[in-house]
Formats: sequence, C-alpha cells, structure tokens
Amino acid sequence: MNIILFDGECHFCDATVQFIIKRDRQKHFKFASIQSEVGQTLMKKFRIPKSIDSVIYIEDSNCYIKSTAVLRISRKLDGCWKGCYLFKVIPTPIRDWVYDVIAKNRHRFIKNNHCIIPKRDDLDRFI
Repeated sequence: MNIILFDGECHFCDATVQFIIKRDRQKHFKFASIQSEVGQTLMKKFRIPKSIDSVIYIEDSNCYIKSTAVLRISRKLDGCWKGCYLFKVIPTPIRDWVYDVIAKNRHRFIKNNHCIIPKRDDLDRFI
C-alpha cells in the first residue's frame, strides 16, 4: 500500500499530486485528501495528529511526514527524480525546516484557484 494523503483544499498540494501522477507511470501511488473519509480513517489508524500540516505518505505499515515523505515518494518516481533521495543524508531537522518554509508559503506558489480534474486513466488512483 502506497498512499499519499494531501490537503484537498490546497492548490499547491493539488499541483504536487499532478506532478507525481505525471512522473509515476508505474502507478505506485494512490491518493486521498486528508479531508476525505478515507483520509480521516487513515489518519486515525496511523495516529497522525490533526495538527500535522504536511504531505503524509503511507508505505506498507509505515507512515512518513514532511521531508521524509517527499524523499520516499521521490524514490519511486520516473527519471532523475529518484536521485532526490540522496538528500536523505541531510539531517531530518534541517530537511524539515526547509519543508516547513515551503509549506508555510505554499499558497503563494500557485496562483490559480481551481483544481485539475484527473484524467479518466487516473481516476482509479484516488481513493
């Protein structure tokens, strides 16, 4: 089970999901918004505090947040994105600090106010 939980009300998060879909031709990942019933169930199952404002990656029976989630996701993407996993050597507090700066300013990065409707081939990836 490779599930990415994302903020369904965040346009930057939607753009990130679209980025991942384009680079995941093997369809390793399923997606669910944190606000959905599935998202809430997984949050409870993995005891993820509601205060977590991060991408959440569930891989098998493990749950990852912030920069660790992003790096673990990158390992399964097509092309050079796998190489991002090399940043794992940077201590987690430093990686998470960078993640937090980006997350804090995420609403500035994407200016549109609409979400992209997934293609028919990708609908089965949303749970």
